[in-house]
Amino acid sequence: MKDLKKYSNKTKAAFILLIVMLLILLGNFNTLQNSKNVNKNINEIYKDRLVVAHYIFQYSKELHFIKAEAEKLDLSDNIKKDEIIHTLSIIHNIDDLYAKTVLTNKEKQYFDILLSSCKEIDKQVANKNWSKIASLSHDALTTLESLSQIQIQEGKAKLASANAMYSKNNSLGQLQIALLIILGGITFYLLIVKKIKRSIKIPEPPSMN
Repeated sequence: MKDLKKYSNKTKAAFILLIVMLLILLGNFNTLQNSKNVNKNINEIYKDRLVVAHYIFQYSKELHFIKAEAEKLDLSDNIKKDEIIHTLSIIHNIDDLYAKTVLTNKEKQYFDILLSSCKEIDKQVANKNWSKIASLSHDALTTLESLSQIQIQEGKAKLASANAMYSKNNSLGQLQIALLIILGGITFYLLIVKKIKRSIKIPEPPSMN
């Protein structure tokens, strides 16, 4: 009876270990899935920022052109007006594309400032206020430079954070797998090896009588 009770307790312990193993397995699967999704999403945001960098380059090129045209003294007002209006239409097309990208609150704040400067340039073109347009273009370029630095820094920070989370989840996943192997070995020992040992009968020595 003592051996039967002992075996029963070990069987219960083995089943408890099996339940723990199942929970660890589910946790491991969930951890690895989260790690994969987080890493994928953050890297997609970073790639989106590379697209933003291209838009910023286009903004910069067009704003430099507007500033240069506004500062030209040997160009007629009508030509200046036509060329700046055409350039502003290109900028407005970039506005729509840029607005569809992933922007943090800080980036959106600077982007709104940039839009305001461009709208003000629009108004000043009608008045042919070239000095004001040159000044606004300079301000817009300064805002654009700040926006560029912010988006690069935040992109790198998000990528570093994603990689850190990915590494942490991977380490946790590997630890969980190691625990599963250990618990599996203990369970195998309790359920199989012990049972086999109990099934083996040691023959009694021959009687001398």
